[in-house]
Amino acid sequence: MRIAFDPLAGMKQPLPSAAPRGGRAPTILVFDSGLGGLTVHRDLVRARPDARFVYCADDAAFPYGALSEEHLVARVLQVMERLVAAHAPDCIVIACNTASTLVLPHLRARFTVPVVGTVPAVKPACETSVSRLVSVLATPGTVARDYTRALVAEYRGDCAVTLVGSPRLAGLAEATMRGEPADLAAIAAEIAPCFVDVDGRRTDAVVLACTHYPLLADIFAEIAPWPVAWIDPAPAIARRVTQILGPAQPGHVPPPATALLTGGAALAGLATVFAGFGLGETRVESLPLH
Repeated sequence: MRIAFDPLAGMKQPLPSAAPRGGRAPTILVFDSGLGGLTVHRDLVRARPDARFVYCADDAAFPYGALSEEHLVARVLQVMERLVAAHAPDCIVIACNTASTLVLPHLRARFTVPVVGTVPAVKPACETSVSRLVSVLATPGTVARDYTRALVAEYRGDCAVTLVGSPRLAGLAEATMRGEPADLAAIAAEIAPCFVDVDGRRTDAVVLACTHYPLLADIFAEIAPWPVAWIDPAPAIARRVTQILGPAQPGHVPPPATALLTGGAALAGLATVFAGFGLGETRVESLPLH
């Protein structure tokens, strides 16, 4: 079972309305370090099929968890400056937990465009848990963030929350999307710490706190030691974007969606994968990591 959440839970700053003027369809920029943001992009397309979509995978800097916090903030701002200037988006979606937990305040200070982020869904997980045992499956960087720990402290209530920082899942998800056989043993080892059994109570909710992880959701459900609710942020992010931009305009046919890669060495051969998510054009716009 997958549960959606409020993508602004824990975000105190309200976002302005940004409905495009003149009845035109909006441009939505979706940003991630790699392929994980495609899980968010898919739900955004369902919510706004009329929109023009630009998906940017900053694969030159993948994985973001390997960067220092200072370097990550500078990197995302650098890439976003170019993207905003080139594509004039009406809304920016940071489809990356690692970046969102650090960069959202900086982006909102730099740009007037509304920015929707992805943060760990601790609040809804704890509100819906029956066993009161919840796990947050994230990257090591997200687990280490003060922001994440503050969310847990604020919203855990009487739940015991286990933070699980997986060093390999994002890479395993990318490999699977590239057509490599899923390494079931490695995936099982990465998710195993999420499953806690205490005095007959078992974990019943796992927050997918990296947008790469829903790419493996079917595998998670298949190999999990017992059923849990896998909490996917994508549907709620799509609802939030629709609140900001307004509903889809019937009858409007958008221009082809574009996938941009900042490196291309690993992802340039994935045009078929991007096309499967509605991104008919794949381009490399080189922006090396400095």
